[in-house]
Parts: sequence; structure tokens; C-alpha cells
Amino acid sequence: MIKEQQSLGQLFSELSAGTSALIRQEVQLAKVELTQKANKAGKDVALIAAGGVVAYGGFLVLLAALVLVLAVVMPLWLAAFLVGSVVAGIGALVALNGWESLQKTTMTPERTIKSLQEDKEWLQHQLN
Repeated sequence: MIKEQQSLGQLFSELSAGTSALIRQEVQLAKVELTQKANKAGKDVALIAAGGVVAYGGFLVLLAALVLVLAVVMPLWLAAFLVGSVVAGIGALVALNGWESLQKTTMTPERTIKSLQEDKEWLQHQLN
């Protein structure tokens, strides 16, 4: 009954104001969602970097083992080789874990897209 008393201009004015507010809210939602996804991706990149650092340490130990092998042919090199292999293996596992997690991360603001689709349907319903 109230809508019948309002003029067409008032209805369009209300629709315009509502649509503007809705768009502002959707932009804010997109910002929040993208920030969350970027933070997760940053943590995954940090895991990859940490894995790289650990693998580098393993590489250095392997180099030390090679030096020991060349300097003195004794069983001591075997210990250094085993330690280097374990450290390099741990680094590879950490980097692989970070890489797999990073690949699973999508930067698509899925909640925002869903919300925009709902808004589109609502707006179409309002115009009909």
C-alpha cells in the first residue's frame, strides 16, 4: 500500500540508493576476502622460502662431506653425507608442502562473486 503512494521517481531514487549501498558493501567484501587470501598465499610462500633455506643448509653439509672425502679417505665422510642428505630431504619436504598448499590457494573472491550474483537476482526481481 505504501509503494502505491510513492511516485515512480521516489521508487527509482530508493532503488538507486539501495544499489549504491549494496555495491559499496560488495567492494568492501571483496577487499576483505582478497586480503585474507593474500595473507594465506604469503604464509605459503614463507614455507617455500623456509624449505629453500633448510635445503641450502643441507647442500652446504653435502659440500663439507665432499671436502672431507677428498681430504681424507675415512669413514668420517659417510657421517657428513648422511647428515647432509637428511637435512636436504627435510628441506625438500617443507618446500614441497608449501608449494602444494600454494597451488590449492585461489585468488578468486568466491564469496563476493556469489553475493554479486545474489544481488543481481534481487535487483532483477525488484525491477520486475
